[in-house]
Amino acid sequence: MSAHAITRRSWFEADARTRIHGLVDAGSFSELCGPHERLTSPHLAVLDLPVAFDDGVVVGEATLDGERILVGAQQGEFNGGSVGEIHGAKLRGLLDRARDTRPAAVLLAIDSGGVRLHEANAGLIAISELMRALLGARAAGVPVYGLIGGSCGAFGGMGIVARLCDGLIMSEEGRLGLSGPEVIETVKGVDEFDSKDRALVWRITGGKIRRTLGEATLLVDDDLGAFRGGAKALLARGAPLRGLAALDADQAALAARAQRHADARDGLDIWRALGLPDAERLAMLDADAFNRIIDRAETA
Repeated sequence: MSAHAITRRSWFEADARTRIHGLVDAGSFSELCGPHERLTSPHLAVLDLPVAFDDGVVVGEATLDGERILVGAQQGEFNGGSVGEIHGAKLRGLLDRARDTRPAAVLLAIDSGGVRLHEANAGLIAISELMRALLGARAAGVPVYGLIGGSCGAFGGMGIVARLCDGLIMSEEGRLGLSGPEVIETVKGVDEFDSKDRALVWRITGGKIRRTLGEATLLVDDDLGAFRGGAKALLARGAPLRGLAALDADQAALAARAQRHADARDGLDIWRALGLPDAERLAMLDADAFNRIIDRAETA
């Protein structure tokens, strides 16, 4: 076993605070709205449901390679990382703070199935406010980067929030989409989407296919150090200016992609259509090997 394998610490298995401490410079994290403030959901309490002392999200300030950043991380194990009134307000406040204080970047460790159904209206409003705050931070020149590699992925409202970011770092274990597989199966039936077919789920929503389609900026291994390295790379790269011409080009590329892959059922069909070598084996590659193949395809 290699030294790297011995020291690897899984992002997927880590909780929100462990992810933050694995990302930032040692000893630099200062939590905002911390546990002592007991900011819990009033809606869950009314329904006599369990609450979390931080409502399932951790926010604060830190440094990354000496650069001041703001960072937030959702706790997927509490109500599936779902966004309610307090949860969303903490994230919105973090992004408003970024707009006002101009850190080098905001890092969002996303691990969420979407809006918390127990407080749906408040959660939907929170998501809309979060989107507006994210765009406000970006308009102020602060890049916002999403990191996706937890058990809940990024779905529902948080799937939209993820796609508003300047860049996304995903692991193979991460998933990104609008409606989750179970939701699609419930509404459309198992013939449309078998949510128990885990290989199919990941070929449609997983990190590798999202990296192939350009929706994930970087694919990294399931490792805290790998996510930290990816975040450092995006900070060094800086956020590109996104004018109207760039948005028009993105829209044209999306339209062309939809037409080219109109009959594709999943990622395997797309890899074959792109002419990638040994398409059936791509799902078995580690992040570095997979990235090399995609990079060659993009420059061909």
